[in-house]
Amino acid sequence: MPTREEILARFGILPTVATELRAALDAAVAHAEATAPKGFEGLTVLDAGCGRSSALQAFRSRIRRFVGIDIHQTPPGSMPYLDEFAVVDVCSQSAAFPSGTFDVALSSFTVEHFTKPVEAFANLGRWLRPGGTLVITTVNRRHPFVAAYLGLPMGLRRRSQRLIKATAADAHPIVGVCNDPKTIGSAMQKAGFVDVKVTSISHLARAWGKTWPTFFIGLAGDLMTLKLPSRRSTLLVTGRVPEPQAGT
Repeated sequence: MPTREEILARFGILPTVATELRAALDAAVAHAEATAPKGFEGLTVLDAGCGRSSALQAFRSRIRRFVGIDIHQTPPGSMPYLDEFAVVDVCSQSAAFPSGTFDVALSSFTVEHFTKPVEAFANLGRWLRPGGTLVITTVNRRHPFVAAYLGLPMGLRRRSQRLIKATAADAHPIVGVCNDPKTIGSAMQKAGFVDVKVTSISHLARAWGKTWPTFFIGLAGDLMTLKLPSRRSTLLVTGRVPEPQAGT
């Protein structure tokens, strides 16, 4: 019996979200280091909506200050990779950090929970220094399976979240008001970001691969949209805070 990854490779369902996210963070970190102000001693980074692990951990040796935020308190010691943790609602608490605090910010599978995405992006942009990069992964409601889920009554969505999440505290309602390529790109631009790039990745089989039945459902979803980039299940979005123009 072939492995899940062998099956996915056979159908051409590549690259992975992890591979594309690492490439986006590589570029963000390299840009931050190349444009660092005088006296730079290492990266200051933010994981907005942090969990038990973070894609930014791969850069730990280059990070001087690693901050994580979420909308609820986490168990003590559950995220040892962080230097600091704070309970922050990124949609509303614009004064949570001083302007220009961070070089790079990551928001991994959190945008689908934002009730005010433009405000959230504006806050993240405010907390980034000029030239800083925001990297986002989120679900794409243009995928038929994602759209069907978001079309369920809120009560059903909340119950299904509680079934698949590790703890009740992790079960945030999925809002999905900014979860298609056009809308999220526009929201980033309204929030003041430049060089906004939106790409899509087939990710359902990997996301649902805990059991073989759910893996094959996810595989069907990936194959359904493989040649329809705007409808693939996952979006990767990057944008930069504008840098001052020479002479200003």
